Amino acid sequence: MFTKILIANRGEIACRVIKTARRMGIRTVAVYSEADANARHVRLADEAVLLGPAAARESYLVADKIIDACKRTGAQAVHPGYGFLSENEDFAEALAANGITFIGPPASAIRAMGSKSEAKKLMGKAAVPLTPGYHGDDQTPELLHKEADAIGYPVLIKAAAGGGGKGMRQVEQSADFPDALASCKREAISSFGDDHVLIEKYITKPRHIEIQVFADTLGNCVYLFERDCSVQRRHQKVLEEAPAPGMPEERRRQMGEAAVAAAKAVGYVGAGTVEFIAMQDGTFYFMEMNTRLQVEHPVTEMITGQDLVEWQLRVAAGQPLPLRQEQLAIRGHALEARIYAEDANKGFLPATGRLIRLAPPTESINVRVDTGVEEGDEITPFYDPMIAKLIVWDETRDGALARMRKALADYQVAGLTTNIDFLSRLVACPAFAGADLDTGLIERQKEFLFPEAPAIPRDALLVATVGELLWEQHEAKLAAKNSGDPWSPWHARDGWRMNLSSARTISFRDGDALLDAHVRYHGDQWQITLGGVTTLARGKKLEGDRFAVELDDRRLMASVVAVDDKRSVFLQGSTYTLLRDDPLHRVDAGDSHGGGLTAPMPGKVVALLAQVGQKVDKGTPLLILEAMKMEHTITAPAAGIVKAFCYAAGEQVSDGAPLVEFETAN
Repeated sequence: MFTKILIANRGEIACRVIKTARRMGIRTVAVYSEADANARHVRLADEAVLLGPAAARESYLVADKIIDACKRTGAQAVHPGYGFLSENEDFAEALAANGITFIGPPASAIRAMGSKSEAKKLMGKAAVPLTPGYHGDDQTPELLHKEADAIGYPVLIKAAAGGGGKGMRQVEQSADFPDALASCKREAISSFGDDHVLIEKYITKPRHIEIQVFADTLGNCVYLFERDCSVQRRHQKVLEEAPAPGMPEERRRQMGEAAVAAAKAVGYVGAGTVEFIAMQDGTFYFMEMNTRLQVEHPVTEMITGQDLVEWQLRVAAGQPLPLRQEQLAIRGHALEARIYAEDANKGFLPATGRLIRLAPPTESINVRVDTGVEEGDEITPFYDPMIAKLIVWDETRDGALARMRKALADYQVAGLTTNIDFLSRLVACPAFAGADLDTGLIERQKEFLFPEAPAIPRDALLVATVGELLWEQHEAKLAAKNSGDPWSPWHARDGWRMNLSSARTISFRDGDALLDAHVRYHGDQWQITLGGVTTLARGKKLEGDRFAVELDDRRLMASVVAVDDKRSVFLQGSTYTLLRDDPLHRVDAGDSHGGGLTAPMPGKVVALLAQVGQKVDKGTPLLILEAMKMEHTITAPAAGIVKAFCYAAGEQVSDGAPLVEFETAN
């Protein structure tokens, strides 16, 4: 067995590998970019090596730098994680040439399965059912368009070297094909360095079922059952579960054996995933094989009781598989939710910022949190905005759903926008709870998943108000303690006035709505009037930002996290966001200048889609911004005229930077 390995990755997967390596007594070497100098995976590893600047192409994707780090640290093997160089056959070969073990399949297997189009050809020869499509080498736009027309719409354009939903576009009609193809190719080049694409018939209401396979160097190969990854947005997985709901034992065996046959056909070694598109009637088609460990591998670990990273290390060291097929069994049900910094209500737009508050649910035999960040860390625009993977297990699917709902309710994040509230609605959605699954679930359940934002509850406003008052008291006590006269009445924040009680107004904003809380002091308590209704309140500050709040005859436990003027209220399993309003800094709506479009996040302008002076309708694409390896189209907010572009294609922009000077039509 190895004594030291290098992990050629970052974030939660690097932390995940470190955890198993440490348990096995294996020392670890982390690598990092300048942007990740203080990252959690760097702090956890036994040693770490700087690779270069923040851009992955100058750090994590530079094979020579990783090989040099191995030589300098004495690492005997490299675990590639997923993404980056994990499916790069040249990297695997370069490691072998330098006497370093690649903890993954042989380069020949990566090459055979690394190209979606070549893999399709290989599986076709092996009589594995394939989705109708074009997998050829001729990549001229005219031919691709012609093939798409022949297949019939809707079609799916997919980067041949792709993964993670990048370089993938669904096209509904022929007229949209050229723009979708161009966008797909740009994204594929950016993410994989290869713009080769394939085209497939888009199957309506399919399920995405994948089989975990494992092979050793001695010719043994097993499948560790299936995962259902049907719930997706932008072709990226959101929720995964194992086993797949409603999977008959015979079909499980058929798909498992097909996956093993695919692995053996390419001389596979290590952990791999064979992915299938499954029809509602159970018919399935080969989609692709991922020659690496998958993001969703924890659900397989939870139902089998196996550590797949340990299996990887043992197989890479030449040991046989720990178990035979007949020794593997499914126990219970597991779900995984990907916690992202993103705004689900704005098309899942990625978010950046500092994790001012990060309090995951308590881990146990039923709840697991795999993360690469800690409170105080920053989600940057350079990499995927994943905060954590939340995994739950129970004896039944209903039990696992209940545990997921509770775990999401207990997950507290402040400082940036997350998808936690969206995930909470998703697991409560009747279609998901009832296992009515397909890759279009989010789209067809939009009404349930994206409801009109309700007014913030009265209790949350009361808690926010009490939180302001308690923080004022707390800060006053600290100031008094540090002053020359700690008993001076001028330090008090009790609202005392001669011959009358004191009153004041604390104001918040919920979106465009101004909410005034009228407060009257009465000794150690307050009368708070909201919307004409008065509540008697008192509170006590506990540790950190937690409060015990009494509202009339009720007692609530809550947290209020303040970041500048933003207030995040965590109350009874829900999160509410308010802005503290300062009446001295209010700007009348009539004074706002308007007339432009700003960047929703840091990124790079990759294409200008309109001309200066052009008249456009509402929704007309104006430019494409690339951020976090994905393209985002900026559209016209209304009918009007494009007056000027503030940046040229290829230029970097910061969050909030003006992008377009736009004049709205009268």
